Amino acid sequence: MNEDRAYICRLIDIYGNVLSERQKDVVDLYYNEDLSLAEISENCGITRQGVRDAIRHGVETLHNLEKSLGFCAKGDRVAKIADEILKSDDVLEIHRLAEQIKSEA
Repeated sequence: MNEDRAYICRLIDIYGNVLSERQKDVVDLYYNEDLSLAEISENCGITRQGVRDAIRHGVETLHNLEKSLGFCAKGDRVAKIADEILKSDDVLEIHRLAEQIKSEA
């Protein structure tokens, strides 16, 4: 649970609706709201161990979805190409980069 919070938050935004309602709530409270295990336990009416397990399984599911589908990585690649387009004045280079974005779809 010491992973990069920002990355997990992005995965929650992308894949969170695939998680069970409880997993989504617990993972969101832990990563987005920065609540402790004890606070989540109290708020959700489950044990700290239940919170820990829900977070572990939820994050594992998020990682597996990203590994299979790659939407987060694809978004990063497209954003990087878009930045290159914004910096370029060369029409041919902009066209080439736009074609790269099209190939990502």
